[in-house]
Amino acid sequence: MRRSGRRGVAIASLVLAGALAAHCSSSAPAPAPAAAPAKPSPPPLESTLSPTLTVKELMEHIIDPTADWVFDAAVVDVTAKGIVETKPLTDDEWLKVERGGLLLAESTNLLKMPRRMAPPAAQDINKPNKGAEPELAPEQIQAKVDQDRALWNKYADDLRDAALTTVKVARARDAEALFNVGSEIDKACENCHLEYWYPGDRKAVLEDQKKHVTYDPPKKPAPAKK
Repeated sequence: MRRSGRRGVAIASLVLAGALAAHCSSSAPAPAPAAAPAKPSPPPLESTLSPTLTVKELMEHIIDPTADWVFDAAVVDVTAKGIVETKPLTDDEWLKVERGGLLLAESTNLLKMPRRMAPPAAQDINKPNKGAEPELAPEQIQAKVDQDRALWNKYADDLRDAALTTVKVARARDAEALFNVGSEIDKACENCHLEYWYPGDRKAVLEDQKKHVTYDPPKKPAPAKK
């Protein structure tokens, strides 16, 4: 009888312990759900700039032809029959001038991108520039640009400013101002050329200027006083 009583006590103790354990487990807070794994951040967008044209090609194929849209829009020809003025008249003609200014302004950003000065065929380090030649060799120009990149960018900005003035003139349909803005573009280009292509060679500049005829439109005569 004593054994059975002890067994009953033992069983009762186990039941009580199990009940207490179940109570404690049910009253304990549920564990927080596992946090969702963080999404991987997208890789940074890296722009790999790979210029196609050299500076020489950029000028020959984009900048010079585009500038001609502005230069050719306002022309004064002195002929045997008199003075003939060409000005934009239609919306399409003015739109071409505006586009020329916009494309020219945007092309100055292309000038700021580091690129070769000339195609390899035009660069011959074994044939240095002679003193009689007014234009520096491509490697000499490249050295000047690399020495002061900020100055190179400044000349590009000067051209951009003149080009944006062209856009304003075109949108205002100001034919007389078109003559002046063409001179501003030409001056911006010439200042850069004097710095890098033929620095200090005023003879080359004067010879180039002789090829162009400038003309100031005559002012309207003042009305006669009565």
